Amino acid sequence: MELHAGHHHVVQWMGLSFNMDTLYMTWLVMGFIIVISLIATRGRSMVPKGVQNVVESLLESLTAQLQPSLGKHWGLVSSILFTYFLFILIGNELGLLPSPHILASPTNDINTTLGLALASSIIVWFVGVKVKGPGYFKHYLKPFAPFIVINLMEEVAKPATLAFRLFGNILAGEILLELLYNLVPYAVPLIWLAFSLVIGIIQAFIFAMLVTSYLGMAVAEEH
Repeated sequence: MELHAGHHHVVQWMGLSFNMDTLYMTWLVMGFIIVISLIATRGRSMVPKGVQNVVESLLESLTAQLQPSLGKHWGLVSSILFTYFLFILIGNELGLLPSPHILASPTNDINTTLGLALASSIIVWFVGVKVKGPGYFKHYLKPFAPFIVINLMEEVAKPATLAFRLFGNILAGEILLELLYNLVPYAVPLIWLAFSLVIGIIQAFIFAMLVTSYLGMAVAEEH
């Protein structure tokens, strides 16, 4: 039995390799988010209903969980964190839709998750410098200058763990789901599919929560 989960359609161009299925799905997720955003913000009313109500409820719940870590700096990064959450959430769930190996989560590709993680590190540095100025980087020398080695290793570990956690969970879920469809193509796969939908939500939330915690440490005031 050949598994399709985790396999990619690779195209070579100018010496570079491109996973075309990942690119297609990434653009599909982006388009989906844009359409939902347009529908939710079109004809907004004080008493939300329909798509506006669903989106507002989701973002308000997310705000309640993430805002305390950032306090007065929440407005500076809220749009970025919402985008992270929505992209990862929709990307995770699209790969679970039954399809003849056409749809796959862009997050089952380490290139996608690593790109998201590296972007989050850059955002943390940018926000840290914006709030504290160039002195933000002094924390790498604390509590003593030789600790710069350990602090830099920790800085490298952050995006690595973010990327591999998301990638591993989504890919493992898709592999197990495909195995179950082939071995017991009825009740068990449906149960696992429902479980995977919840896991997709949890993974999107965990990613957003971890990035928020890193941002919170970057903007925290020293006492």
